[in-house]
Amino acid sequence: MAARIPAEERLTNLVVALMATEIGLTKAQILASVSGYRQRSNSRQDALEKMFERDKDDLRALGIPIETLGDHADPNDLREARYRIPKAEYDLPVDIEFTSAELAVLRLAGSVWSEESLSGDAQAGVRKIRALGIDVDEPIIGFAPRITARDAAFAPLQDAIERSVAVSFDYLKPGEQAPRRRHVQPLALVEYEARWHVFGRDVDADGDRMFLLTRIVGDVAVTGESFPAELREGAGERALASLEAVASAHSALLEVTPGTEAALRLGRRAQPAVQGIRLPYVDLHILADELASYGPEVRVVDPDQLRAAVIERLAAVTAVHAMNQNGGA
Repeated sequence: MAARIPAEERLTNLVVALMATEIGLTKAQILASVSGYRQRSNSRQDALEKMFERDKDDLRALGIPIETLGDHADPNDLREARYRIPKAEYDLPVDIEFTSAELAVLRLAGSVWSEESLSGDAQAGVRKIRALGIDVDEPIIGFAPRITARDAAFAPLQDAIERSVAVSFDYLKPGEQAPRRRHVQPLALVEYEARWHVFGRDVDADGDRMFLLTRIVGDVAVTGESFPAELREGAGERALASLEAVASAHSALLEVTPGTEAALRLGRRAQPAVQGIRLPYVDLHILADELASYGPEVRVVDPDQLRAAVIERLAAVTAVHAMNQNGGA
């Protein structure tokens, strides 16, 4: 039996395939040629099609523009729709110029990627598309990076979501001395404020909960307990709406030194205020960690609890630094 292709690899292969041709691919061609779908040829056709629809939604949620092309004679006829990712959507505007320093950074970032980073399955999928008689544009940039900063819990959680099976993991909340075991039916993985969360039903609490992946301690155990796949429908949208509701209810007033890294990073997420910027946030402790990392570039005006948390972190760093200096004297 062919090995199961991880969801993130299947999405990568789908992106490569949809960027490989200008005229697009039909759903049947995608399911037959793209690695991650063709290995499941023995699955029910409607299950494969639902997987493809979810993948399209996931990619669009990440900002990847997937076009749906109808019949040439009747664009509204989508019975034999073709799908593609227009490369023009990724082209930089012609009026953008880079300094030598910026180009150096781009070259450094580009060294992480190469033609060789394109996975073998993705290359095989492109060859299969060529075999269908569809022109493939060259070159195709590799979409599989050589490095990754994704949380270790991501892959097993994504697999559990796809299979609709429950998981268990140890979760450490701020202020608790030891992690607690959680039993969860995972429904969606969502990224918010550059951090990954898993949204699902907490079996013990009998309610929906959100968990930050960075607070999962140790390995995620995938159980054999299944749950109805229908529970996943709309879960991503509900999760994002929940996070946005929390963020809209909490905000911090910050004074930030202009021209600093803090001003650049925080300014993208904040609104101007009479005294500095107003920054919405989901988790006070996570934000305190971030603000403390900027050192003197940021001052918290309110809320008091956040200011105290940042001061506590800065004091801890100062204490460690002083101890290291005394120890080395």
